[in-house]
Amino acid sequence: MSRRRSVLVAPGSDRRKLTKALQAGADEVVLDLEDAVTPANKDDARALVVEAINSIAPAPGTTIAVRINSVDSPWAAADLAALAQTGSGLSSVVVPKVNGPADLEIAAAGLAGHGATLQALIETPSGLTTLDDICSAVDELDGLIIGYADLGAELGREPGLPPQRWAAIQDRVLIAARTAGIAAIDGPHLGTADDDEFRFATRWVRELGFDGKWVIHPRQIDVVTAEFTPSAEAVDRARRILAALDEAASEGAGAAQLDGQMLDEAVAVSARRTLAKVEEKADV
Repeated sequence: MSRRRSVLVAPGSDRRKLTKALQAGADEVVLDLEDAVTPANKDDARALVVEAINSIAPAPGTTIAVRINSVDSPWAAADLAALAQTGSGLSSVVVPKVNGPADLEIAAAGLAGHGATLQALIETPSGLTTLDDICSAVDELDGLIIGYADLGAELGREPGLPPQRWAAIQDRVLIAARTAGIAAIDGPHLGTADDDEFRFATRWVRELGFDGKWVIHPRQIDVVTAEFTPSAEAVDRARRILAALDEAASEGAGAAQLDGQMLDEAVAVSARRTLAKVEEKADV
């Protein structure tokens, strides 16, 4: 899985904003061809995004994704055909309003072996209902994202609810992602400020177990990146856990201990996940 602690969304129709976004320091930048672009500007935005992928080098450590229009829209086929012709600068394609496996199958076929991964934006009741089938639809899928605005509207929920009100859906998405071995990414907080409400929402999903979060303003990147980056103490302990397990295995021991704690595969999984977040090698 790609590292996606902080994911910045930028309009694909605005050259200045997308150029600035690619240098802002997020792990991933999603150039948006869907909600951020009016119907009259879809073709121009698509051309601009393709040009940006092929000509603008993002900041070190930043990958480029594109959110296409929904596969049942008049623009999706052209989006996929254009992206299929881009080079290695395109890392991933976000498919919005995924209702079932067929949406991802269409997207994968449209990219024609480009090599970019797919991410499914879960923002409809149908998407939630068929989540397990979605996760097994195509090999290219490596992430799920919660789309709160559209999902809330379809469910009839009031906007601006605190993150605790979404706990059941967050757990549903997280469990499906973990079962499939793909990333679970939280959708954006709808405000642009770096305030207490935003920080609480970020910490909430990190403590639930999510891998990262979308943001809609560069000022929010550093907070999200820091929240989803393990502390030095956590990294050190993860290394020691895996070293203890490796030593026990080399000696043919049936169990390992560290600081009085019995170590097992569940502890190892957690340690590997911690090191993966800082891009350490974590094979045991």
